[in-house]
Amino acid sequence: MKLFYGEINGNNVIINDEEQQHIVKVLRMKDGEDIHVTDGKGKLASGKLIIEGKKAGIEISEIKENMPEFSPMLHIAIAPTKNIDRIEFFVEKAVEMGISEITILQTEKTERKNVNIDKIRKQAVAASKQSLRFHFPVINDLIKIQDFLKSIDPEHTFVAHCHENLERIALKNIPKMEKLTFLIGPEGDFSEKEIAFLAENKVRAVSLGNQRLRTETAGVFVAAWNYYNMI
Repeated sequence: MKLFYGEINGNNVIINDEEQQHIVKVLRMKDGEDIHVTDGKGKLASGKLIIEGKKAGIEISEIKENMPEFSPMLHIAIAPTKNIDRIEFFVEKAVEMGISEITILQTEKTERKNVNIDKIRKQAVAASKQSLRFHFPVINDLIKIQDFLKSIDPEHTFVAHCHENLERIALKNIPKMEKLTFLIGPEGDFSEKEIAFLAENKVRAVSLGNQRLRTETAGVFVAAWNYYNMI
């Protein structure tokens, strides 16, 4: 399946401008080839490619709505690493494994204060198309941990940290839920003050095993664990 991103309104399908350039200039696709377009919100249009000069369109043969979404839905709030490539790696792999939402989290020990969210959103779109997703994940702006907690349901929220002296439950002991949110800290982990603050807000702590994982590895691990639960 050759999947591209665009707008789908009723029977009107407009392929994204950058996608059109990619089709015409990079892939050099030919008029009449099979093509599929998703709006990233659960709609999928199928048909034949129409090339008009430098523009690409679609002659629609079918539009499907309400394509199946991943379950359980996973939201990971993760602190950015000093080397941004590592977070970009996490985003790509987590999107491929069906993550529903990503929030970039500013914590006490976060070294990187600025993140190019637009670039991360583009990477999420690319990874969604690569893995044939019809529901693209939400990528939220950088937010302070205190503000983030105002918008979450603590009943479905967990924090992964490495403080062995504090109570943590194992991943396998988390009950099945339709929606899950995980907080993953920066290099250096969450501070004990932050963990106490999370506990006060009824966010339960989990252990990801005996090994100490890098921030991006922890994120990929949680995404893979959730992906396994989808199967």
